[in-house]
Amino acid sequence: MSDEIKLVEENSLEIDNKIPEESNPIIKFENATISQGKVVLSDVNLEINKGEFVYLIGKTGTGKSSLLKTIYADLPLTSGFGEVCEIPLLKIKKRKIPYLRRKIGIVFQDFQLLQDRNLYKNIEFVLKAIGVKDKNEIESKINWALENVGLLDKKFEKPYNMSEGEMQRVAIARAIVNQPELIIGDEPTGNLDPITSEEIIKLLLKINKDHNTTILMATHDYLVIEKYRSRVICCEDGKLIG
Repeated sequence: MSDEIKLVEENSLEIDNKIPEESNPIIKFENATISQGKVVLSDVNLEINKGEFVYLIGKTGTGKSSLLKTIYADLPLTSGFGEVCEIPLLKIKKRKIPYLRRKIGIVFQDFQLLQDRNLYKNIEFVLKAIGVKDKNEIESKINWALENVGLLDKKFEKPYNMSEGEMQRVAIARAIVNQPELIIGDEPTGNLDPITSEEIIKLLLKINKDHNTTILMATHDYLVIEKYRSRVICCEDGKLIG
């Protein structure tokens, strides 16, 4: 039995099973196939309810990123049933993808900030991309997001003047600015030192608790998983477990 599977079983005792506010799960897969050139995960069955905080673990190349990309429609669902934020994924039309992504915030490992723009402009860029045009609304949303991550006083700073931890906080602000139903973290602590990683996890847990935002976070940081226990699912041998 692998270390990943053991960790799933150990953590299963720690899960805080929240009662979903809505009857429909935020994420639901039934007998789904996840592919990226070839089949990566088969017979995927998964339900994640509103307000859950879920870790996604597994060795490199086992399908974590492919699953996440399928959830936000960067990869097409090959077969089976898949639904995210009540939008079906199988054969999703291109015009529907922007509507799905407005309901999702994504935090990447490498921050993906525009270095030539200050924090305000980095987040404004995202809002304009999803069709928010009113200047007062934009300012209100950006201030709210930056205040939530403790960076309101630095909104006119450029990313290159900030620490990696602060840049990841900006990335989180960008992810929550439209108050999404779901936040996906693709190794959001992968480039951070242990102390900063813990600070980022605490921030995500706070967002999860304060706003009842569903969070699915891929990670290799087992120390964090052990310290801040929650539901764990695992990619292994072409299957999704947990």
